[in-house]
Amino acid sequence: MSDAQTDGYAAALFEIARAEGVLGRVRDELFRFSRTVDGAPELRSALTDPATSAESKASVVAQLLDGRAHPVSAQLINLVVGSGKAREFTAIVDQFVLRATSAGESAVAEVRVAEAMSEEQRTRLAAVLTQAKGRPVDVKVIIDPTVLGGVVTTIGDEVYDGSVRRRLETLRANLTK
Repeated sequence: MSDAQTDGYAAALFEIARAEGVLGRVRDELFRFSRTVDGAPELRSALTDPATSAESKASVVAQLLDGRAHPVSAQLINLVVGSGKAREFTAIVDQFVLRATSAGESAVAEVRVAEAMSEEQRTRLAAVLTQAKGRPVDVKVIIDPTVLGGVVTTIGDEVYDGSVRRRLETLRANLTK
């Protein structure tokens, strides 16, 4: 899918969510769903397999989201998956999040950690990032065991890697010099 098509889908999702008055919630839910699909190869395969009917894919989405997501989020996910664009779902959602973030004047931080963060840790991190960026930062936590420990934060094009893995790589590089 071209960048123009990806952006077109993202723009359509954005306009629908904004018109329904649930932009922030839909942004969060689409982001979480896209990262869930990325982290589950069997689910990704079920949603992207061209041999699987649109009805079956809609059934999978309904089972996953039943009672857990706003109806607009579920409808938008089904729109993308049902139109055969599930392979590009993450790219579409990333563009959608950029649009939604720009509209709200806040930034979104994708935070990768090895284990779940407490609400207090998440709040403190959001406060530090908000101060550093000079605007509100919405923290989206993704559990990623490859981090080993620490935090890897991505805000737009900027990556702040405070992970144990990165520190070990740096130490190894310094020792082999």
